[in-house]
Amino acid sequence: MAANKERTFIAVKPDGVQRGLTGEIIKRFEQKGCQLVAMKLTKASEELLQQHYIDLKDRPFFSGLVQYMGSGPVVAMVWEGLNMVKTGRVMLGETNPADSKPGTIRGDLCIQVGRNIIHGSDSVESAEKEIKLWFKPEELVNYTSCASDWIYE
Repeated sequence: MAANKERTFIAVKPDGVQRGLTGEIIKRFEQKGCQLVAMKLTKASEELLQQHYIDLKDRPFFSGLVQYMGSGPVVAMVWEGLNMVKTGRVMLGETNPADSKPGTIRGDLCIQVGRNIIHGSDSVESAEKEIKLWFKPEELVNYTSCASDWIYE
C-alpha cells in the first residue's frame, strides 16, 4: 500500500445503533476495501463525549449533542486504508443529510442533521486524537488482510 495508509475513527451514533444500521455501515466499509482494526459497543460517558466534542464546546447545541450521544449505545470503530480519513468522509456524506448525495451513508439512510447516524474524523490529526480517546493501544489490531493484494496495487 502507498504511503498514505492511515486510520480513521468512525462511530455509529445512538440513532444508527437503535435503527439496526450498524451492519449496513460495516458492510459498506468492508465492500470499499477498508480494513477494520478495532470495534466496540459502548455507552459513552459524559466526560468522554465532552472531550470528543471539545472543539464545539462554545456552540449552542453542545450540551444537547453530548446528552444525545450519551443517550444510548455507540459502536466505535477504527478503519484503516489508503487516504482513509478522506475516504471515510466521502462515504459518510455531508453532515446535513439533506445535502448528502445518494450512495453516501447519510444520503441513503437518514433525513435530519440531529439524527445523522454516524461520526467520522475530519482530519488525520482529529482521527489520531479520537482513536486515542476511545481506544487503548492494545485494542488496535495490526494485521495484513489476505485481500490486500486484490485491493491495492
